[in-house]
Amino acid sequence: MRFTCFPMTAPLIDPFARAITYLRVSVTDRCDFRCVYCMSENMTFLPKRDLLTLEELDRMCTTFIGMGVEKLRITGGEPLVRRDIIQFFRNMGRHLDSGALKELTLTTNGSQLAKYAQDLWDAGVRRVNVSLDTLDEDKFKAVTRWGRLQQVLEGIDAALDVGLKVKINAVALKGFNEPELATITEWCGKRGMDLTWIEVMPMGDMGDYDRIGQYWSLKEVRRAYDDHYTVTDLAERTGGPARYVRLEETGQKIGFITPLSHNFCESCNRVRLTCTGQLYMCLGQEDMADLRAALRADETSTAPLEAAIRAAINLKPKGHDFDYSRQKVDGQMTRHMSHTGG
Repeated sequence: MRFTCFPMTAPLIDPFARAITYLRVSVTDRCDFRCVYCMSENMTFLPKRDLLTLEELDRMCTTFIGMGVEKLRITGGEPLVRRDIIQFFRNMGRHLDSGALKELTLTTNGSQLAKYAQDLWDAGVRRVNVSLDTLDEDKFKAVTRWGRLQQVLEGIDAALDVGLKVKINAVALKGFNEPELATITEWCGKRGMDLTWIEVMPMGDMGDYDRIGQYWSLKEVRRAYDDHYTVTDLAERTGGPARYVRLEETGQKIGFITPLSHNFCESCNRVRLTCTGQLYMCLGQEDMADLRAALRADETSTAPLEAAIRAAINLKPKGHDFDYSRQKVDGQMTRHMSHTGG
């Protein structure tokens, strides 16, 4: 069943006058990797019966689009491991055709891109973010715990071959991928891919992994670029949290997502929906609104869901509380990154 967009009555504006136009949707908490900053090694996943059906996700996303959301990013876990997910992308593509949705995209670990790149393009996806922290096979196996770097690289090539624009997201990990900064940058440049570095965030209990030990400030990353390139700050923003620079010697665009060293909350235009229907108004706060009951309250009308969404947006906080500055992890979330969808 397909659901059409209802006329928008009023834009979604939070208490700090920020328009909410960007929805990130986790379609599954499952993944075929176990990255050390995202999941514990022995994860307990949600029973499949607890997940919203693809039809429910369609209705949920369609309602948000009808209320002014213009950008939809599909996340996980790994979104492409969910059964029949390509049909969901095809269904969302109708909102691109109508002009109600400006962009449909996803964040992926790249493991399934060789299989699905053409299908994604056909559904209307034009850009994907691939999470990749190292080009060293042994390091890749260590950080993901499961490996298969070559499979990811083949997936990236397949995405580029069908015309998808690929951006690489690399989590900056101290003592891990510091020596690879130039290598990763050069590799991305040769393929015409933008590169964004992300500070590791305190999400979930990682067992023996030390958050302070993992944390590599992007201030240091920026200084490393300054040591080797002519770096020009760009005013460009893409609707997300990244700040961008251009490397004049290569023409590359490098992004920095800095929730710890320089938070980006003042311009936050996004909310995150989990695969069970919980809406997190801020990645770095525990407050959430359960939209599943409102979604299921009336299958013939979206009025209860719209009311629940507006009530949730009215509770969106000014910002998060992530902080490593005192050499302890402040603002840590109990949930894993894979639960919220990044």
